[in-house]
Amino acid sequence: MVGLMGITAVELDHRCRCFSPIMRILFITATRVGDAVLSTGLLDTLVSQYPDARFTIACGPAAAGLFKSVPNLEHLIVLDKMPMSLHWLRMWGLCVGRYWTKVIDLRNAPLSYLLPSFDQNHLGRRDNSVHRIKHLARVLGLEARPPQPKIWINEVHRQRAEKMIPAGSPVLAIGPTANWVVKTWSAENFAKLAERVAAPDGLMPGCRVALFGRDDERPQVLNLIEAIPKDRRLDFVRQGELLDIYACMERCSFYVGNDSGLMHIAAASGIPTLGLFGPTDETLYAPWGAHSAAVRTAKAYDEIFPKTFDYRTDQGSLMDGLSVDQVEDAMRALMRQVEEAM
Repeated sequence: MVGLMGITAVELDHRCRCFSPIMRILFITATRVGDAVLSTGLLDTLVSQYPDARFTIACGPAAAGLFKSVPNLEHLIVLDKMPMSLHWLRMWGLCVGRYWTKVIDLRNAPLSYLLPSFDQNHLGRRDNSVHRIKHLARVLGLEARPPQPKIWINEVHRQRAEKMIPAGSPVLAIGPTANWVVKTWSAENFAKLAERVAAPDGLMPGCRVALFGRDDERPQVLNLIEAIPKDRRLDFVRQGELLDIYACMERCSFYVGNDSGLMHIAAASGIPTLGLFGPTDETLYAPWGAHSAAVRTAKAYDEIFPKTFDYRTDQGSLMDGLSVDQVEDAMRALMRQVEEAM
């Protein structure tokens, strides 16, 4: 592969070893889980292109767990936000003592330019005309074939997932929460959908239902948790590291949930993934992959989320315009699409 400077991976490897016998790559990525997942395709490209390189990854605390099993991971720098952006100065202090083969900066941190390196690639200004995956792909000149997100796990995570989701009937995974309440479809709607899907004449008769979310989100979905019969309920709304959750997703048959990091984790696992959208734009953040799709409220993004939206007072859900019928139909369409592709 030829990089933006016209240098092949082999040439870059040779030139950098003149400065240091060890190739080191610094990958600076997102704070939020969803954005971090979308960036992992680029990281996978680098891991494949430079199999002997040692990687340092800098990211926010919420996303840090995603990268614990990256091949040849040397350091994981957690960028806890500090006053006056001092977290960037801290990162610079941790990195300045090494000569970097490549610096990939998806956060456009000014201090990363001051790190000693042979080659640097920065994301540049935000582009809201294309999906986030395609925007990120520009960093390595991969717009024509944007890399699929990739999350690395090990046998420990697979064993934990096997205990969490034992072999049995198919599993419908549900992500009923999000980082912002306006993006959340109601717990009652999710309960109705799960009941329909698991019915004898439903899309997944007799399926188990796995619920995912953070511990602090549990109060929002208690009604949903209690609505799922105990013998079919798999309650993970409070437990599991990110890599355990990913391993669990691999054991599920279908995922449906709000626009969130969980949605992108599900899509990265390769299972059919349906994202629910309203006040966020699916053209930018729909789940990515051949087995993924999005369904949105009847109103367009610009209608449901006008420029006059008041963050201080408008705190209710803006997902009421999405019906259970619409989501069920979208699930059916995605299932059909996946079956036809097999």
